[in-house]
Amino acid sequence: MILEGFADRSVSTPSGGRVHVRIAGSGPPVVLLHGYPQTSAMWHLVAPALARDHTVVLADLPGYGDSVAPAGAGVAAFGKRAMAAEVVAVMAALGFARFAVAGHDRGARCAYRLALDHPATVTALAVLDILPTADVFARVDAAFARSAWHWFFLAQPGDLPERLIAADPDAFFLRGSEHLFAPEALAAYRAAYHRRDVVHALCQDYRAGATVDIADDEADRGRRFITCPTLVLWGRHGPLGREPAVLPTWRAWSPTADGHALDCGHYLAEERPAETLTALRTLFRP
Repeated sequence: MILEGFADRSVSTPSGGRVHVRIAGSGPPVVLLHGYPQTSAMWHLVAPALARDHTVVLADLPGYGDSVAPAGAGVAAFGKRAMAAEVVAVMAALGFARFAVAGHDRGARCAYRLALDHPATVTALAVLDILPTADVFARVDAAFARSAWHWFFLAQPGDLPERLIAADPDAFFLRGSEHLFAPEALAAYRAAYHRRDVVHALCQDYRAGATVDIADDEADRGRRFITCPTLVLWGRHGPLGREPAVLPTWRAWSPTADGHALDCGHYLAEERPAETLTALRTLFRP
């Protein structure tokens, strides 16, 4: 059984949604946020060991996994500012006014927005394998457009991507990456993205990324900064492997940010769990 020992809860939020969380451990609280097209199961190789020293909360992002977005939620509800507010509400409902946060991929976008918008709440931040959203769009070139074409496909208006993905979700989401995931984790991802409501949430997330998230980042650029300790990790063989300025880019947002590349691709917590755990423990050490 994946994540054995973690208790499942469904927490209602002020927006009218419900966020599915898994909780284990004791000590200083840490919330871990997953990426696309995954669920909180992506932390299964890291979270149990982290829970020896921390209260670990694994959250499915709004609309992902077993979380439920508010009925009729528009694009703005999937912006990272709204998602971050949901996380704050969930952690408050669980009894945590302050906590550390780590996120991978889309979860990392929610995590850094959380640190920007709620500086008194976030004690430490880890972002895995991303650059800030506005910086990504500002650097789009032909190579990025070819390798990350799903950013632009999923962001199309209407229901075009949802309808096309429905024809063969596995072919769209996996595209030869099955070998990177443990069978139980892969089963959790597949169970989620075979649901049309989850696919719609994924598309809404990317629509928000291409609109409200860029606007929020640009409004804050050079004006607001991440003040908590910040760890940046990325995969040497992943999409940031050819980026020469990962840390300088992050230091424009978090002046004390530090970090390094791991010898892996995009899925750090699943490809290099021991190294990911060590780095997170060092950051989260009381």
